Amino acid sequence: MSEESRTGEKALFFTLGAFIGATIALLLAPRSGEETRKIIASKAREGADYVGARGRNVVDKTTGYVDRGKEMLQQQREQLTAALEAGKAAYRDEKEKTKP
Repeated sequence: MSEESRTGEKALFFTLGAFIGATIALLLAPRSGEETRKIIASKAREGADYVGARGRNVVDKTTGYVDRGKEMLQQQREQLTAALEAGKAAYRDEKEKTKP
């Protein structure tokens, strides 16, 4: 697992823990039920926005890695094809030279 991935996981767990802690604090705070529900709804929206943004970030990075991998694979394929063609041509040339 990469260091960047671990850092992202730590941030996610920290945020999740903070959200859970804030929710518990709100539930135990001496406020009216309506006010508490509004605060919880607001925090839930913030959490959903955060998770959505992180998810989009992961998708974007993954897409970038996949695209780079495809490009590298295509380059390697082209190099291998060129090397095989050069080898075949060299073989044919040598075969023609050794014909009696």
